Amino acid sequence: MNIVVCIKQVPDSDKVTIDRETNRLNRAGVPSIINPFDENALEMALQLKDLHGGKVIVISMGPSQADEALRTALSHGADEAILVSDRKFGGADTWATSYTLSLAIKKIEGVDLVLFGKQAIDGDTAQVGPGVAHFLDIPMLTYAKAVEVTGDTFKVDKVTEDGYEIWDIDKPAALTVVKEANQLRMPSLKKKMAAKKAEIPCWGVEELQPVEENIGLAGSPTKVSKVFAPPVKLNKEILSGEPSEMIAELIKKLKEQHVL
Repeated sequence: MNIVVCIKQVPDSDKVTIDRETNRLNRAGVPSIINPFDENALEMALQLKDLHGGKVIVISMGPSQADEALRTALSHGADEAILVSDRKFGGADTWATSYTLSLAIKKIEGVDLVLFGKQAIDGDTAQVGPGVAHFLDIPMLTYAKAVEVTGDTFKVDKVTEDGYEIWDIDKPAALTVVKEANQLRMPSLKKKMAAKKAEIPCWGVEELQPVEENIGLAGSPTKVSKVFAPPVKLNKEILSGEPSEMIAELIKKLKEQHVL
């Protein structure tokens, strides 16, 4: 069974700040990591490979430094890695990204399953997985917690607000994976060393042959004009007196503000 896992390199959210002058993210000196939800997708793929054989191929679309995320995935047990990178892909929104990733997946023969993290922590849109499935014209389920292979179908536990549902979905298929599904295994020293030396092909416009009006910033239906943090407004008042008096005063003020 051949499984493709799409991963994204994102800035470590704990260390990201916003430049108040430019309203842009300060990425200088901020370490990059594999999107945490994508780690769960990778582990699900590795577990399926352990049970059924085949190979796990990781794909990342981004600048050349996304190579680091791919090597990390290889160190955890992925068999192959592909970097999708070209200046013409720059500025892509989720639609253009989904289109471009789908072209890369189409180049890989015999793909049975395409996995994604639930969402990326930098954009939080959860749109790329379903978008790729649309362009590949394959069935898609979101919020997968567990999956079993049953002949030509996958049996999937899908998380819902009230619990979970069990779905049967035909191969080939795509899933987005929730954090509750698993925890990514630790890399071995041998695989770490192999990942450092691995040759990772880079596929750009020449290799993927996209319709160029569908890629990059020009092919993106949505544009992000700026990113900003809303100003924090603190309007606090300290009550004093006996506890009963403060409680009565607090209730009065909450009613005045229509909170109660």
